Amino acid sequence: MSPETGIGAALLTPLVGAFLIAACGRSPNLRETVTMASAGVLFLLVASLVPAVLDGGRPALTLFEIMPGLALHFEVEPLGMLFALVASGLWIVNSMYSVGYMRANAEAHQTRFYVCFAVALASAIGIAFAGNLLTLFVFYEALTLVTYPLVVHAGTAEARRAGRVYLGVLVTTSIVFLLVAIVWTWQLTGTIDFRSGGILGAEIGHVTAALLLALYVFGIGKAALMPFHRWLPAAMVAPTPVSALLHAVAVVKAGVFSVVKVIVYVFGAERLAALGSGDWLPFLAAFTILAASVVALRSDNLKRRLAYSTVSQLAYVVLAAALLAPLSIIGAALHIAAHAVSKITLFFAAGAIYTAAHKTEISELDGIGRSMPVTMTAFAIGSLSLIGVPPAIGFLSKWFILQGAVQSGHHFALAVILGSTLLNAAYFLPIVHAAFFRAPPAHDQAYAHGEAPWPMVAALSITALGTLALFFFSDPLLRLIAPLGKSTG
Repeated sequence: MSPETGIGAALLTPLVGAFLIAACGRSPNLRETVTMASAGVLFLLVASLVPAVLDGGRPALTLFEIMPGLALHFEVEPLGMLFALVASGLWIVNSMYSVGYMRANAEAHQTRFYVCFAVALASAIGIAFAGNLLTLFVFYEALTLVTYPLVVHAGTAEARRAGRVYLGVLVTTSIVFLLVAIVWTWQLTGTIDFRSGGILGAEIGHVTAALLLALYVFGIGKAALMPFHRWLPAAMVAPTPVSALLHAVAVVKAGVFSVVKVIVYVFGAERLAALGSGDWLPFLAAFTILAASVVALRSDNLKRRLAYSTVSQLAYVVLAAALLAPLSIIGAALHIAAHAVSKITLFFAAGAIYTAAHKTEISELDGIGRSMPVTMTAFAIGSLSLIGVPPAIGFLSKWFILQGAVQSGHHFALAVILGSTLLNAAYFLPIVHAAFFRAPPAHDQAYAHGEAPWPMVAALSITALGTLALFFFSDPLLRLIAPLGKSTG
């Protein structure tokens, strides 16, 4: 199979899977087998493109051209390759987890859930492989729309309110800001293709570039930079596998991926640094990191704390990209993968706790590690990774971001990262301590149920081990994303 055929097959596989899942809706076992098979095939197709990208190739596929220079075009480069690997790989374990969660909690509309999940992955792959801004925008919007039924899955008044916030923020920001930025870019440059080093020429002045960057950054609402972050905690009303999709697999990763891609391939890090038009962005990212960490620290609901932790951790990626240094760009890409595998572990653990013990508040978790040792050990590993403790992949990504801050001379970024690391420890470690070192209430019989169903425990164990494995076997990942640092000059 040629790389070009591989791109088309990777885009088509989740859509075919969605059709087959719908057709098998009356047979849960067959439906879930199709889901797992689709996820496995997608990952193999995406992985088959890695050798070509490592060799310096940029496989491309054009579906159709709307007008000269304006086409639905796909091109695989290192950053997109990384995002596609993360999304397709985690779809496998999320599908395994979903089988246990959806059945154990007797969730309604399970066929619709799996269908929307598959189409969401097709949208994520479209974003990852987008070769221009038009293609990125089309699949970005598709991802918003197809995940809406997942957010409102419960069908309650609370879920519908959350859905309105979700659609309101994401659609408004993309139409009012992102689409305007894309049209303006086309008018300024005559192209919307992604190019190494950027497409903005010397005729673009400081003020124009600053305004254009602001439109992109705020238009990509999925990156959840403040003040356009409310959709993310609101969406926590969804089932835990959906939360994992939103926070680890597709939606928020599509956001920060798009921000990094715009900085590297539309503006060009070297050009943006020369203009000084992005000097404000590190401060916005730093504020989001610290403010979201403080909100997380004050939250007793476990999923809410994890949601605001995600807002903070996403801002690490934006901060790293905004530093415009070769090492920080690599750190931004690496943190996309590090956060994905670490945060999905934490959400898997939260869902397992809800399923087995029916606990949602952190203040209720005293001693739960005694009856759910595997779940809480995985939670501890994911927490340590996001704090930045070795040997977990979160340490490695933070190390590159810190090195990039030194390389670029942004010493305030060093203080922000170190300060937020202390805040990370302050809102994660007490959960681990309470789970393992406090006795459960004498009257509480909920912990007698033990661990959650085995598919859930297996999935969270795999992702927890993945945070460790990526630390010890990070060389292939670093080889893949190394050209991003070179592209910044």
